[in-house]
Amino acid sequence: MSVGYLGPEGSFTHQAAAAWSAEHGPVGAGLAARETVADVFAGVAAGEHERGVVAIENTVEGYVVPSLDAIVGSASVVAVDEVVLDISFDAFARPGHGDLTEVTAHPHGLAQCQGFVRRTGLVPVAASSNAAACRDAGPHQVALGPTICGELYGLETVERAVEDFAGARTRFLVLAPRAEAAAALGRARSSGETTWRTMLAVTPVVTGPGVLARITQSFGARRVNLSSLITRPLKAVAGTYAFVLVVDGAPWDAPVRAVLEDLVRAGDALKTLGVVPARGERDGAGRAAVDAAPVPGGGGGAA
Repeated sequence: MSVGYLGPEGSFTHQAAAAWSAEHGPVGAGLAARETVADVFAGVAAGEHERGVVAIENTVEGYVVPSLDAIVGSASVVAVDEVVLDISFDAFARPGHGDLTEVTAHPHGLAQCQGFVRRTGLVPVAASSNAAACRDAGPHQVALGPTICGELYGLETVERAVEDFAGARTRFLVLAPRAEAAAALGRARSSGETTWRTMLAVTPVVTGPGVLARITQSFGARRVNLSSLITRPLKAVAGTYAFVLVVDGAPWDAPVRAVLEDLVRAGDALKTLGVVPARGERDGAGRAAVDAAPVPGGGGGAA
């Protein structure tokens, strides 16, 4: 038994997989690094891993597109749990390094550390993961990654906490075969989980003006909070898109079920991508107010 994750060892996904496995995972399950997000999904689908862990959303950079497209496109893998990690980046270099001319990290890591990149004048180079950037750093490169990577890969710390925004968090999905989802969720419900989040893909069969308004109106009418909506193209059908929705609630909750029935009656193609316990989340009334400082402001005049 194993839990697959996007490696190599020391990645944020590795940390998320280790944290989930220690608290909720199968007894005796090991962790298995995979090279790509697609490999993680394939390993779960083929039964090579009992579970898989992939990053799905960062509070600074938004959705992780390879993970989003993989779960939308997967016929046999769904999300049954989630892990949320605080994210911070340290800058590393090889001992005895030469002139430092490049900075390397996962594209999301580079995007979260733009201030450091601009300040140092280093050329950004994308890597498959932050841990891979640290593992493979050349003598001319600064690598950005979790603190643990310094010790793992024998690197010197150039600077700590170089991210642009303190308090950034990344949400990771825990994947399971679709055939095992009902049992996994049943165990979570039996253990006392009561707050849930559902991820759906809705593909309208009939498109045109007002289709998105129709879909969202159903959520408002049923008083179901739609916390996220993103549009992704269907890879095999030009000009056709799926709406990926994240809903506060579970499909067995009466209001959520009523929304799903509305969508089916309208002829929409509906796919459940995951149902996960929303651990530690407060209800809408208890959420902190949004800090308006980073929110784009509106203008009173013409653009």
